Amino acid sequence: MVFDYIQKYPLRTKQILGISYEQLQSLLNCALKRHQDIKAKQESQKIRINAAGGGRPENLSTEEQVCLCLFYLRQMPTFQVLGMLFEVSKTEANDTFHSWIPILRDILPASLLEQVSNNESDLLFVQEVLTNFRLLVDSLEQPIYRDSDQKKQQKYFSGKKRQHTLKSLIIGMPEGKDIVEVEVGVPGPTADIKLFRQSQEQFDKSQPFSGDKGFQGGENITTPHKRKPKRELSQQQKDENKALSSNRIFIEHLIRLLKIFRVASQRFRLKLDTYEQIILTACGLVRLRIGSLILPT
Repeated sequence: MVFDYIQKYPLRTKQILGISYEQLQSLLNCALKRHQDIKAKQESQKIRINAAGGGRPENLSTEEQVCLCLFYLRQMPTFQVLGMLFEVSKTEANDTFHSWIPILRDILPASLLEQVSNNESDLLFVQEVLTNFRLLVDSLEQPIYRDSDQKKQQKYFSGKKRQHTLKSLIIGMPEGKDIVEVEVGVPGPTADIKLFRQSQEQFDKSQPFSGDKGFQGGENITTPHKRKPKRELSQQQKDENKALSSNRIFIEHLIRLLKIFRVASQRFRLKLDTYEQIILTACGLVRLRIGSLILPT
């Protein structure tokens, strides 16, 4: 059993689940509390004929169920293999994963702006503070399976990747200290600059950004100098491009951390209507991993 192995070798938790053993414990505490609150609310709304406590007992403890969900996000096995590893059926592994994803999504805000979005004064304060930083922007594409419908599959075909993809945009703090905003699950052919302009509405109008050549033409965003046909860049332009690249590398590091969770890097096998929820959960796990998200004890 994976959970027993982690209990025996806690230092290997990050390799197996993507977060440290201490972070797993804090996540378990929050997840179990939220699960109990949901159960209590459901129980209060029931009209009972039979006494509570009946029905078939669960094969996995709540801690093992959370571990199963995290293991899938990190390793992305088939549900047949996942069930074998946790000693349950394929169907129960599938049901357990999909029942816990909404709970983990709820307690793991995917970005800084989402974390403060429920309080308008906090949101305005964060937006104002962010103007002191030049935020880093980049996009990533993830392969999906080709739809059998000819018109639908054309919508997702990316000429750049030569396959069917979904695109996401990540906006991060300098030095990759946090995920500030994320847009997830648009069709692969969508232009980076179009996706950026949509995300820009979440920020102050004076907010500065830094991006690659795909974001040229955007407002308040610094991009590399582009060499014109039959003309070379000046030494100053080359130096500026090098300095920009040195600063932008940290958004690549954030994307690499996200891709540690294979559900965000390998070909997405689940239904597309679950894509946003699952990838945003993985973003929340990245924030937990790098320490920018602290869960309540």
